[in-house]
Amino acid sequence: MSYVRVAVIGIGYYGFKPSVPDLSFREMMLEAAMRAYYDANVDARRDIDVFISCQEDFWEGIAISNEFAPEPIGGVLRPTMTITGDGLQCIGQAYMIIKSGLADIVAVEAHAKPSDIESIQEIYELSLDPQVRTLNIANPLFQAGLDAIAYMRWSGARREHLAMIAVKNRSRGLLNPRASHASKLSLDMVLNSKPVIYPLTRFEIADYTDVAINIVLASEEKARKFTEKHIWIDGIWWSTEVGSGAIEWHEWGRMPSLRLASREAYRQAGLSNPINQTDFAEVEDRFSYIELLALEELGLAPGGAHRLLESGFYDANGSYPVNPSGGSLAVGLTLEATGLWRLLEAILQLRGEAGGVQLRDARRAIVASWRGPPTYTSTVAVISKE
Repeated sequence: MSYVRVAVIGIGYYGFKPSVPDLSFREMMLEAAMRAYYDANVDARRDIDVFISCQEDFWEGIAISNEFAPEPIGGVLRPTMTITGDGLQCIGQAYMIIKSGLADIVAVEAHAKPSDIESIQEIYELSLDPQVRTLNIANPLFQAGLDAIAYMRWSGARREHLAMIAVKNRSRGLLNPRASHASKLSLDMVLNSKPVIYPLTRFEIADYTDVAINIVLASEEKARKFTEKHIWIDGIWWSTEVGSGAIEWHEWGRMPSLRLASREAYRQAGLSNPINQTDFAEVEDRFSYIELLALEELGLAPGGAHRLLESGFYDANGSYPVNPSGGSLAVGLTLEATGLWRLLEAILQLRGEAGGVQLRDARRAIVASWRGPPTYTSTVAVISKE
């Protein structure tokens, strides 16, 4: 079988607001899909072979919510599947389908409408290990605090370094029209704020955002037929550390799933020294410490992520920009669409369409996403432009 390259040929989105009260999640899906198909120059009913939707019944509040996927994305009476996972995982599924020759064009959709959820905290509680759930812990995201402390202990990072991530990302987001939670912060503002999940303050925990995103992938042959805008997926991999809310096997202060996913994605992409062979990264930062931990596990922190952060190495105008979009701390947490919007931001950078957050001469990027507690599932992709 001949080697098949996979390209992103179309992107579309709708929302990126704390609340989109005028549209349902299905209507948001439709808006994002129409924009993506127009961008890709494809007819959904004629040209797209497979449709994939990333969604989770818990977030939707609807049993078998995948029944609502086909109509707004154009998949009625067509091969359509739903994956309960982060949007970047769905990109991995589409990548495999095209590489295998089963399809030439695949549309991937993910969305989030947390503004419709009455109590997100109760959903997180339900996802915990049953034994942990019986403890009636006040904040079900307590694991993030334990992880942050464990990370600081082994890495040597100080409390100030975590706050620096919040300042860097939320301030950067002021240049990004999709970053609804951006704000101008000082280090003292973050450090003097009351912890929400010790040691993390409210500035270091991402707020929620409503969004729908659609991304169209194609084989090289079809990509060159439909559009001249090609962003290539050079490698993608995902890994799960623990699931079902189990924490007894978790390696506190580390992320083995991210480490393994990056290793395999780099192997596919032919990267031996990722920090020298790529130009920037969009990585997980729903909690401030996670960005530093992610950089360590991704092999993007020679000498220690917190030391490079201090030197400005990861700033937008530094040697290796990290989260030039502002990250989740500025853009917001978009549930199952989180990995997809990270990919969207990286694609906009490589296409030269990132507006106020545009980097100079960006040609190759790393995108890394974590589905969030308590699953510890990570996905890493390497993308590039011609």
